[in-house]
Amino acid sequence: MKDNLKIVKAHAEKLFIDASGSHDWDHTLRVYKLCERIGPVEGADMDVLLIAAYLHDIGRSCQDASNGAVCHAEKGALMAQFIIKDLPLSKKQKENVVHCIKAHRFRGNHAPKSAEAKVLFDADKLDAIGAIGVARAYLFAGELGARLHSPEINVEEAESYSKDDTGYREFKVKLNKIRNKILTGEGRKIAKERHLFMEAFFKRFLEEYEGTS
Repeated sequence: MKDNLKIVKAHAEKLFIDASGSHDWDHTLRVYKLCERIGPVEGADMDVLLIAAYLHDIGRSCQDASNGAVCHAEKGALMAQFIIKDLPLSKKQKENVVHCIKAHRFRGNHAPKSAEAKVLFDADKLDAIGAIGVARAYLFAGELGARLHSPEINVEEAESYSKDDTGYREFKVKLNKIRNKILTGEGRKIAKERHLFMEAFFKRFLEEYEGTS
């Protein structure tokens, strides 16, 4: 297992050399740690889960370069097949790794079916909420050159990858919905506290923006 992870990690890390800060290798490592935490509780095959965790975002640069036209989960699943093909895993395990990657995206078209895919989905989503989620939302907005806030428009109708793709927009269209999308029991426990933090933060953010606090 350790040798498998070492090989996969070496392959994956190289693909993040020029990654944007909001979806960089550090994000992958945080997701990996959450998988280590949630996986055993949920009875996951850790060989499959941890390999998938290292590889889940390897297609991200393709999505960013296309301004969202390419699905990084589907692209990453294709890339992963070549990385894991010679690993001493069963055919079923390799298929599960690919499924985990393909099904981890919040806006994706593939539902997580295996226990491992559900844990990876949750770990990836948990890194998008709470204090770390707020920080990443504004980091991503900064990468796009977005404004701090666009109070004169309905942010839920704002165009993605635009100057109005703000941190608050990310909260309204995605982050505040994540708690109800979590699939595992252990993940839901973590999500509850992180969600409450975000609600309090953005309430305060709007008050300070309007000068009422």
